[in-house]
Formats: sequence, C-alpha cells, structure tokens
Amino acid sequence: MRLNILSPSFSASASRLLPNRWDFIAFPLIICLIAMGVVGYHQTMAPISVLQTQAISLSPGALPDYALRTTLRMLAAMCASLIFTLVYGTIAAKSRRAEKILVPILDILQSVPVLGYISFTVTFFLALFPGRVVGAECAAIFAIFTSQAWNMAFSFYQSMRTVPRDLQEVARNFRLSPWQRFWKLEVPFAMPGLVWNMMMSMSGGWFFVVASEAITVGNHTITLPGVGAYLATAIEHRDLAAVGYVILTMALVILAYDQLLFRPLVAWADKFRMENTMSATTPESWLLDLVRRTRLITQLLKPLGGVLAALARLPMAFAAVRRSGRDPAPAAETRPPSKLADAAWVLLIVLVTLYVLYRVVAYVSTGVSLSEVGHVFVLGAITLLRVMVLIALATLVWVPLGVLIGLRPALSEKVQPLAQFLAAFPANLLFPVFVVLIVRYHLNPDIWLSPLIILGTQWYILFNVIAGTSAFPNDFKEAAANFRIRGWQWWKQVMLPGIFPYYVTGAITAAGGAWNASIVSEYVSWGNDKVAAHGLGAYIAHNTTAGNFPKIILGIAVMSLFVTLVNRLLWRPLYAYADARLRMD
Repeated sequence: MRLNILSPSFSASASRLLPNRWDFIAFPLIICLIAMGVVGYHQTMAPISVLQTQAISLSPGALPDYALRTTLRMLAAMCASLIFTLVYGTIAAKSRRAEKILVPILDILQSVPVLGYISFTVTFFLALFPGRVVGAECAAIFAIFTSQAWNMAFSFYQSMRTVPRDLQEVARNFRLSPWQRFWKLEVPFAMPGLVWNMMMSMSGGWFFVVASEAITVGNHTITLPGVGAYLATAIEHRDLAAVGYVILTMALVILAYDQLLFRPLVAWADKFRMENTMSATTPESWLLDLVRRTRLITQLLKPLGGVLAALARLPMAFAAVRRSGRDPAPAAETRPPSKLADAAWVLLIVLVTLYVLYRVVAYVSTGVSLSEVGHVFVLGAITLLRVMVLIALATLVWVPLGVLIGLRPALSEKVQPLAQFLAAFPANLLFPVFVVLIVRYHLNPDIWLSPLIILGTQWYILFNVIAGTSAFPNDFKEAAANFRIRGWQWWKQVMLPGIFPYYVTGAITAAGGAWNASIVSEYVSWGNDKVAAHGLGAYIAHNTTAGNFPKIILGIAVMSLFVTLVNRLLWRPLYAYADARLRMD
C-alpha cells in the first residue's frame, strides 16, 4: 500500500479555492443577477402577440415584474452607452478634424426628442426581429440609450481634453502606444467623472421611460410591461394610489442599483484620483468590501482580470490618430496639419450640411408655410429664455451644494441615493399637482409649467460638480489650507477653476436635456384635462399627438438649430477656456 502525501504548495493552492463565509454571502447575489438575466431573455424572446393581448395591470403585485423588466432595459442601454462613449468621445477628443463634425452632431443628438428617435427606429427594430418581443425591446432600449449616451460622451470628451500635460509627458517618456496610453492614463483619469455621469444618465433614463415603453406603429400601440407603462396607465385612469405605488417602487429600485452597482463603482474609481496625498476619508462600499474578502470568487475573477490587463498592455498604435495632431506623440513623429486637407474637410462638412438642410426644407415645405416657420422660431426663442433662466438658477443653487457634498465623502454617500432618486423622478408624477392647481386657480401655464423643464435636468449640474470636487487633488486642497486661502478667494482661485470643466459638461448636458424635457413639460395632461404653455416643446408635443410629420420635423430642426447655436456661441468657448487656462498641470 502506497501513502500519497500532498505537498504543502498543493495544499495551499487547494485551500485558496475553498469558499469562505464571504463567498456564501456573495453567491446568492450572483445567482440572483444570473436569474434576472435568464428571466429577461425568456421574456424578450416571446411572441409579440403576448404584448397585444395582455393589458397593463394596475395591481401592486405586478410592479416587481415590471420593475425588473424596466431595470434590465436600462442596464442594457447603459452598457451600450458606455461602449458608445469610449469610442465616440475618444475619436472626438483625439482627432482635430473629426471633432469639427462629431461634437456638433452630439449637440444635435441630445436636442432631438426621445419621441423623434422612436418614430424613426421602431420600424427598423421590429423588422429586424419579426414577430418577437425582442424587436420592441430593442426599440425601447435604443430610446433609453438616447437619454443616457450623450451626457456620458460629453463627460468623457471633456476629461480626454483636460488630461494634465505632465501626465502626457510621462506617457511619452515611457513610450506608451496610443492604445496603452488610453487604458493606462486617459480612461483612469476620466473614470471618477464618468462614473458620476453614468449615475446621472441612469437616473435620467427614468425621466423618459414612459415614452420608451409605449411604442406606436401606424395606428397600433405596442406597450411593453414596465414601470413607465404602469405610470402612463395610472395617469390615464387618474389613479393616485397607483402613482404612489410607482414612486415607492422607483425608490426601492434606485436604492438597489445604487448599493449593488454605483456605490461599488464610486469606491473603486476613487483610486484613480490625481493626487500625491491621501484624503482623510474615502468612499466605501459594503459590496466591494464583500467581494474583496471572498476567496473562491476572487480566484475565479483573477483570470478575467489578467486577460483585461494583457489587452491593455498590447502595443497597438493608430497612425491615423497620431497624424491628426491632437494625440501627444513624440516630436519626431508629429507632422504639421495640412491646410489643404483641413480646407477640404471643412468644405465636405459644409456640403453635407447644406444637403441635409435642403432635404429638410424640401420635406417641411410640403406642409408648412413661411409664416409658420417664423412662428416656430418665436416659440423656440421663448423656450430658450426659459431654459437659460432655469440653468442660471440651478447653477446658483447646485454649484455650492455640489462642492459641499463632494468635499465630504461620508455626506456624499448619504446624498448619492437621494440625488439619484430626485434625478429619476419623472415629471409625469407631478402632472396631477400642476394641472389641478393651474386649472383651479387660473394660473399662467407659461410660468408655472416652467419648473417641470428643469426638474430632471438640473441634476446634471449637481452630479458633475460633485464629480469635479471628488476628483479635485487633495494636495491642492492642503496647499490652499497651508497658504490660508479662504472665503471668496478660495472659491475664485482654488475650487471654481478646479471644477469648471466639470461644470461646463454638466451645464451643457443640463441645457440639452432641458430642451428635450420641454416637450414633456410644456404640454401636460391629467386624464381629460390638458394644459399647454407657449413654447417649442408644446408645439412638438401637440403635432406629435396629431401625427403632423412636417411640423414635427420643423420643430425638431428648429430645436436642434437653437441648441447648436447656443453650444457654439456659449458652451464651446467655455470648453476652450477650461482647456487652455484651467488645466491642473
């Protein structure tokens, strides 16, 4: 008989694969996430006739299933938005010529209403998956994607443009390829701001979830089971109890994904803060601590981490990006930009713009008179005034509060779920209050409907200011304290310059979101009572209900024109100022 004695190294390796008590706590969470994915997959592959035969139930017992389906749509849209952000934001920030067209396109995209995207994409997705719910689900996910992606892309683009020059110099000295520099320097530098904007985008998706879950094709409406469809049905039936159930469900769902997703991301992204000293307090996450304490799960995740790290170290280079002159390549490899190529590129952009303008004018002229165009421009000016006044008021309120929250990580952890809930609070939930008050007391809708515009978009400013304050180097704060810089001088010389690039990102996305929200907020209803304010949003909403496509296109085109002009004349110069004068080099 032979006696085999295991070596100590083999025993140690085997013991590392044995689960500990933290594994037994974490495994149920993982199993629940897998079960959510499996359930969602089976529901999306069902025949589309199921949606047409099952009406939305206002029973509170149906809300857990509706909340699950809405959450899965929003998470799918968030994954697509993240991929879009990394690709689009990088090209816009790296290529000087691409920036000339990609950034204006982004300005226009964020001003196009969610209803506009649904109108032109739903037929494509339904034809892509004929007879299946997955086609309608893809249309809804794409609509939610359009309410998330632009904010994240702006944030990532701003971060890529403001990477400190000394860090770029270090990357050049280490001869990092553009691919390595992207993953080792630029993405980590952008991560704190990107995570906070992901939270804002996730919450912003709730604002338009009603429109995304009710899809109209011709004379037929396909209603996807979800929290948004439940809310729309409750408003239609004037069921205040059902509206209360929606508010409670939203609060629970937001708290869940705050604790299970965003709180761990905020705590993880804190390690990418650009500073030489450690802050007194750092963000914490019980879930991240739990995963770090596990034994088996940690060992199972190590191969994936090794693969990702190996991919980030690949010495891939992109000559086309280097030739643009934006990427900080070594001096021997840079070439002066070609003026002839720049002129040809600008000419191409102008020609494409003129062609698109010609097509829009040709289509709109079939059902719109010249006087109607002038009237729509006046309505656009009214909405512009509303938006700018509300952005100014939101700035005065949320910039100081955002700095206060960002300087205190413990306070930030408490405020984070509350801010997400308030940002996700759909304006539809306040329609009963506003409609009843305006009708009963004969109030002016032009004034009293205006707060609905900024209700969901003001949080872009707060979240970006918190992100900028959280990313502000701690050694800069200590230097200001050592030099006894206080009061207004501290705001003017230390904190406001430090958060200014983040504020511009928040303000530009808040303004774009406010234009989009005007469609929901300037034309509201509660049952059969309808109240409208004068403005471009009410014009688009009214003609969308009437199905007048030439006027819908005219309204969207005028809105895009206003947004683009404001961004070109106001926000882009502020971006350039932040890039040139307020970099933390």
